[in-house]
Amino acid sequence: MSRIHLFELEDQKWFPGFIRNYGTDFLQFLANKTRMFVPLIPWMEKGLTASKNSKIIDLASGGGGGILSLNKEILESNPEVSILLTDFFPNLEAFQHTCSQASNINFSKESIDARKVPEILTGLRTQFLSLHHFQPDDAVKILENAIISNQPIFIAEGQERAIPSFLAMFFSPITVLLTTPFIRPFSLGRLLFTYLIPIVPVFVWWDGMVSCLRTYSVEEMNQLVAKVEGKEKFAWDIGRIKSGPTHLLYLLGTPKI
Repeated sequence: MSRIHLFELEDQKWFPGFIRNYGTDFLQFLANKTRMFVPLIPWMEKGLTASKNSKIIDLASGGGGGILSLNKEILESNPEVSILLTDFFPNLEAFQHTCSQASNINFSKESIDARKVPEILTGLRTQFLSLHHFQPDDAVKILENAIISNQPIFIAEGQERAIPSFLAMFFSPITVLLTTPFIRPFSLGRLLFTYLIPIVPVFVWWDGMVSCLRTYSVEEMNQLVAKVEGKEKFAWDIGRIKSGPTHLLYLLGTPKI
């Protein structure tokens, strides 16, 4: 089916920030517990090699994605690696919690736009579970900005427009109800808006279903790259690999020089 860019509640400026944070906290918890993105580490390591400085600049981090599980694996082969969490809507409490778990992870308090990353932030740029939030023109700007800055970029999605992903998202409210007591940092508000006033399960369900509809396929990511000015300056690796009952989609762009 064709990609459909419906609205996600998370992207709306009017949407309460603390509810948004509860949703990104859930995604961070799930990604770390399932080690969702660990199969993609070989591509991340290629990007780190291309960056030449052992720094990861994580864009659109949300609540931190699966960074903690990835960090443990990456440190084994890259002990000097450091990670900076950034977001347009920084979830500072979640960032602080993530950073408390690993000394090599830090975060930016400032709003960082993935389409225009400050030049001072050099290293491998990463995005997990976030490219689908951007319309095609903005996705192209993200890639062009990496080229202009001559910084490698790695993008990964954990869902796609396929039945297994839709089923996982359809039943996500059950997962929210089962996992919420274990999500840290602990919050009475999270319990209130999950069990007594179930806004969080509905929010996660809607945005999860829409995320599937919004996700770029391998072919569509290739089409995005085709529109990128200066694309010939980078080498591109775009693909899809099996991970549990679903697939992971990835894009790696590295400077040729």
